[in-house]
Amino acid sequence: MRSYGQYCSIAKALDVVGDRWTLLIIRELMIRGACRYTDLKNGLPGIATNLLSDRIRELESAGLIRREDAPPPVATTLFHLTEAGAELQPVLDAIGRWGVRYMIAPADRDQFRGHWFAFPASIFLHDRDPGGPPVSIELRTASDPVVIEVSGGSATTRLGPAAAPDLVLRGEPQLILALFSGHLTAAEVTDRGLEISGDARVLQRVLPQSVAT
Repeated sequence: MRSYGQYCSIAKALDVVGDRWTLLIIRELMIRGACRYTDLKNGLPGIATNLLSDRIRELESAGLIRREDAPPPVATTLFHLTEAGAELQPVLDAIGRWGVRYMIAPADRDQFRGHWFAFPASIFLHDRDPGGPPVSIELRTASDPVVIEVSGGSATTRLGPAAAPDLVLRGEPQLILALFSGHLTAAEVTDRGLEISGDARVLQRVLPQSVAT
């Protein structure tokens, strides 16, 4: 692990998490919880196997992640964030919010994983009817489906499909992001190819006012 050699808290933090891929490894563990090595590799398209192994060892040495051997029938090594690693949550939230401005037009080779919706969902979606019944929104793109569960004033994201989603959004991830962020209305993203099916009132519950129409 290289060091800036500066007695400054920002420099010291970047000594630990400033290398390429490091914060994205933290992102995967923050969104998905405990991960196998293959889970991390799948969530980091483009990373070399040896580089991922190196970064994992560096993060373990820095006390940001830990490993444990899962019992049968899993019988594999699982990686977890430590308490110090989990403290990076507001850092990633801030970077994610700041970086949305660069997501308007994805590059041709940009890859996507469905669980990456977790950060924009936490930034932009809010349960404006905390006393209402729980509802779910399933997001279907070319990647694996994910579900946003809305209840009690919060909106949380999990991997996998919903048994009976109240609302389904199907299409390009940039259209879903444009809807969530308020850059486009529901009518506008529909005109551009996003399929919206189910109870449209769910959008009115979670999106900023004047966006869901």
